[in-house]
Amino acid sequence: MLFRETKLQNGLQIVAEINPHVHSVAMGYFVRTGARDETTEVSGVSHFLEHMAFKGTDKYSADDVNRIFDELGAKYNASTSEEVTLFYGAILPEYLPQTFELLSGILYPTLRQDDFDMEKNVILEEIGMYDDQPTFTAYEKVMQQHFSGHPLGRSILGTTDSISALSADQMRTYHRDHYKAGNIVLAIAGNTDWEQILQLAEMHCSDWPSGAFERPVDEAHPAGGLNLVTKESSQMQYVMQLAPAPPAANDLRFAAELLAVIVGDDGGSRMYWDLVDPGHAEAAEIGYNEYDGSGTYLTFLSGSPQSTAENLKRIHAIYDEINRNGVTDEELNQAKNKVASRVVLRSERPMGRLSSLGGNWVYRQEYRSVDHDLATVQSISRDDIQGLLDVYPLDAVSTAAVGPLETLEVGA
Repeated sequence: MLFRETKLQNGLQIVAEINPHVHSVAMGYFVRTGARDETTEVSGVSHFLEHMAFKGTDKYSADDVNRIFDELGAKYNASTSEEVTLFYGAILPEYLPQTFELLSGILYPTLRQDDFDMEKNVILEEIGMYDDQPTFTAYEKVMQQHFSGHPLGRSILGTTDSISALSADQMRTYHRDHYKAGNIVLAIAGNTDWEQILQLAEMHCSDWPSGAFERPVDEAHPAGGLNLVTKESSQMQYVMQLAPAPPAANDLRFAAELLAVIVGDDGGSRMYWDLVDPGHAEAAEIGYNEYDGSGTYLTFLSGSPQSTAENLKRIHAIYDEINRNGVTDEELNQAKNKVASRVVLRSERPMGRLSSLGGNWVYRQEYRSVDHDLATVQSISRDDIQGLLDVYPLDAVSTAAVGPLETLEVGA
């Protein structure tokens, strides 16, 4: 594999991992904008804009966009998170020029008023649909609780009120301020040619407006607390808890990923054997999430309401024991094997490499090959895990719960 990177005069960053031994190519525009970059008045606009991108450009209608992607056999979509809006497509190599033109074009859609009005109803329906999902509600509430007063606490979808009040002019202003070339990374992985990429980028992206949006990335220091949503009709209790973990630019993130696998992977972890396998809980997991300037351990528990308090005690007994004594060699080696397998299996598809390629460049301006990732995983020691725990111990600072319970004891 061959890595290449450059920057256009307008600031667009281009990174590519060229692999002639695969049979497809994937490309994605990683726009460094998401919920954390919004204000209360335009909450949800980044996700709304993602939808509007597929409503057409000056050259192609909405029907054209979807028809051409389908004719090319493309696997294409977009997503919005707290920090990144991603537009991507995976195709056969011979269709890269057409896909490049179409995907580049939709980043600057027409944003017509009638399209805006129609799509607003779709967004409002989507908010209503997710509001009926307990796990989504728990996630929204725990993020708001944990990051109260911090940009990461803003909702990706926004609220019914914020979306209802949003105007097309506000969206156009947000798009103008955030969709500048210096705020975008173009990542390409798979069977292609670097000279072709440069030619296509000059053709379709060189006239994009220059500049970038500066994002404050101060680390959050959450006060914590409990947000309990009582739904009497629910047969299950859903609990999410957050605690501080390493930010995206912190090298402790590698140890944090392995620790999460050891403690709360969905199979073969301590939480699995102590809670799920004996039937105490339907699900009990912990994951590590990295952000600009902050990070989180996210604990998830679901099960019968009657067993919730006892299950939380079981989870935090595991956390206390690991904070005191660390992990075993056997656990660490098993976690390394799991993570290494995931890295390799993901890398066998250009779409899998695209996520790693773009994510590393957006957050760290860094290229990491598969071999580099595997070597890093194998180098993590028990001392590294302990060093992580000394700075970011397993904990439950903030809690959100959805279900029939009217009270919840969250202490260990």
